[in-house]
Amino acid sequence: MNTPLVIRPRAEDVEGQPILRPLPSAQCRSVGPFVFFDHMLETRYPPGHGMNVRQHPHIGLSTLTYLFDGELVHKDSLGSDQHVKPGDVSWMTAGSAIAHVERTPAELVASGSSLHGLQIWLASPKALEQGPGHYSHHPAASLPSSDNLGVKIRLIAGSGFCLTSPVPVLSPTLYADIRMESGTTLLIPDEYAERAVYVLEGEVQLEGEALEPHSLVVLPTGASPTLFAEGECHLVVIGGAPLDGPRRMNWNFVASDPALIDSARQRWAAGDWPKVPGESERIELPTRPDRQTQTL
Repeated sequence: MNTPLVIRPRAEDVEGQPILRPLPSAQCRSVGPFVFFDHMLETRYPPGHGMNVRQHPHIGLSTLTYLFDGELVHKDSLGSDQHVKPGDVSWMTAGSAIAHVERTPAELVASGSSLHGLQIWLASPKALEQGPGHYSHHPAASLPSSDNLGVKIRLIAGSGFCLTSPVPVLSPTLYADIRMESGTTLLIPDEYAERAVYVLEGEVQLEGEALEPHSLVVLPTGASPTLFAEGECHLVVIGGAPLDGPRRMNWNFVASDPALIDSARQRWAAGDWPKVPGESERIELPTRPDRQTQTL
């Protein structure tokens, strides 16, 4: 097997929530449809505090929020108002224009709470990137899973490991939550051209080489490597078909045509955007150089 690409994430902060972000990076801009990957680190919020990502816009992508601990409320400009619990999938397709809010529920702000999870973005296919927006919530019990010889797999989105998730992905996708007991093995089949493993915690080897926790390991095309758990470990596997052409990313916008991003920036700055019912606060358009357009 060719040598995998190892990406060590950079530390960021999103409205007070510490995160690690391996995608996009200079080494790898996308894995299948995945163009953005945030690991919301385990955080304990004292009473009176919580995560509060104010109203902000998106185009040309789908967001998927998946929690291991804690709870969030998702609200968007379609009128969705959903309580998201651990193991649930919160799926939002932006289409041509959507805005949303994610925050700790009021009752948990009052009592104090913990939060730990992942939020990823998937670029929409060109034919759908300017389509209508959509939101769906998928309770933990609705996601398919398997538990065999000490390896537990839950299919978050897409298809893989003989499982298919109900989440309405827009292109061939693999997104699996995997927990392995000490001494177990798992073959990652060559089902998709692009795949990567992100290690959340624990000791695990890939073809005899130790993987560092909080690293994203991009697998070579055509390989079917084996994972070996030296101890209990927790990881996710992402992947899918390659993007159908290059994408541009600027702030919260993803598009195949730079003109779509320019238009979205102008509209958000001017306040010409769908609004989240009951919300007045919003995140303004950033002007920092590091928020300028990247090619994916």
